Amino acid sequence: MTTLLMIIGFGAATSVVVGLGQRLRLPWPALMVLIGIAGAFIPTFAEVGIDPELVLPLFLPPLLFAAAQKTSWALFAIRWRTILGMSVALVGVTVAAVAGSAVLLIPGITIAAAIALGAMLAPPDPVAVDAVAGTVSIPRRIMSTLQSEGLFNDAASLVIFQTAMAAVLAGTEVDYADLAVSFIVSATVAVAVGLVLSFAAWWVMEKIDHTVARSSLMLVLPFGVYLVAEHLHASGVIAVVVAALEVRRRDTEGNSAARVTQNSTWQVLEMLITGIAFGLIGLDLRLIIESEHADLGRALLIGGLIAVIVIAVRFIWLLLGTLIERKRREVDPDAAPLNVRDATLMTWGGMRGLATVALALSIPATTQSGMPFPGRSYIVVAAAIVLLVTLVLAGLTFPAAVAGLGIDDEAEKEHQATKAIAMRAYKAAMREIRNDDSLPDEVVEPLRARFKLLHDQLSGTTDDQANSEQVTAFKEHREQMLQVQKRAMQTARAEVLAARRERGTDPEIADKVLRRFDLQSVLAN
Repeated sequence: MTTLLMIIGFGAATSVVVGLGQRLRLPWPALMVLIGIAGAFIPTFAEVGIDPELVLPLFLPPLLFAAAQKTSWALFAIRWRTILGMSVALVGVTVAAVAGSAVLLIPGITIAAAIALGAMLAPPDPVAVDAVAGTVSIPRRIMSTLQSEGLFNDAASLVIFQTAMAAVLAGTEVDYADLAVSFIVSATVAVAVGLVLSFAAWWVMEKIDHTVARSSLMLVLPFGVYLVAEHLHASGVIAVVVAALEVRRRDTEGNSAARVTQNSTWQVLEMLITGIAFGLIGLDLRLIIESEHADLGRALLIGGLIAVIVIAVRFIWLLLGTLIERKRREVDPDAAPLNVRDATLMTWGGMRGLATVALALSIPATTQSGMPFPGRSYIVVAAAIVLLVTLVLAGLTFPAAVAGLGIDDEAEKEHQATKAIAMRAYKAAMREIRNDDSLPDEVVEPLRARFKLLHDQLSGTTDDQANSEQVTAFKEHREQMLQVQKRAMQTARAEVLAARRERGTDPEIADKVLRRFDLQSVLAN
């Protein structure tokens, strides 16, 4: 009952903190972490916790699914080098740097345990940066790159962590060849699981003519995909992302009502789950730091050094990335990072979150032989320090960093992109209307006629006879006009979906345009 009370409390606090964050122009996820830390000092809550093995399956699937629906296969096709470089290569470099540092700094730690620490600290959280960046205006090219990176880096980190943990518990060394094979096999099986289950879910939805039922199936899908993939020893993260991308690829212009319902549902669900998750992170930070430790001061110092190393490795990697992305601007004009300012902001945007805290809490006290887990107390304290620095400190100072770096939000560029997609949809709708030769001239453009009639009626300056003739013509052809208008709206939505699947189109901008057409269609019915 106490756990349920805590979850309800964090959910209610989220609603308040989101509004408070807007007013103070501070990222509300960081504020939720602070509330969680404060809650840890309440005796009733201090003893409450969720099983670490349940943290990822409960929170990660829906949040990943919601984040992945904001992108597209076309965007991945352009940025696959960037995604591999940041989601796989950067994770590997970070693991190596942290592991090497841990072996030198932490007494008694083994190489396998040090690698586990590196894997725990390597992946930035896509949910954290998405929620935190929502408080400021930053270029879409930076946000989309950070979002794409965050969708896959958990997969690489979890495979490395699981392999390293198996070696630590068994008292053996990490088999790097086995690690590489495991990652490839895990990713391959996960892709297959995501494709198969998303196809099955879409096939079922096409048989269901009930908007709420279709939406409920979409809510269950990410959990099912994640659990099936994990049961097959594949990456649940990759499987969920693939399923989300494939569901959006299969979307059709006739699903307006379902999209409106699902969008509203996911917005509420995503906000509540994010708030509860970050509240739990704050609650668990005290448990991590208060782990049994003979020399907490030294552990805090080591944790601080490791946090600096994590940030420095990311910054250096992104600086090198600026050289690569400049050469690729002809292929992808919206690539990031392009300069030192981009690299700095993306470094500060590498916030750790759910995966780090869940893995830190999952470390057992002893190995299979009954020996103490090597360096465990130092490891969990280091994880807590990295979370505080990269999530709370970075989150609270992120708006100031954006302002200090003077990064233009490129609002005009985004406006032009939105305008271009909207114009494509408008032209497609007009073509559909003009193709219907059965309509008389006075209702070829019904929206213009209807608004003109409304204006004339309100102003009282029209000729009553002419007005009467327009009303009569409208009534005579009303059903025909509505059918043509419905087809025109459907054609417009199809054009937006086609644009969304094309290379060079920002999926989120396309979604904004599509949402307007969906709302118009739903309101018209």
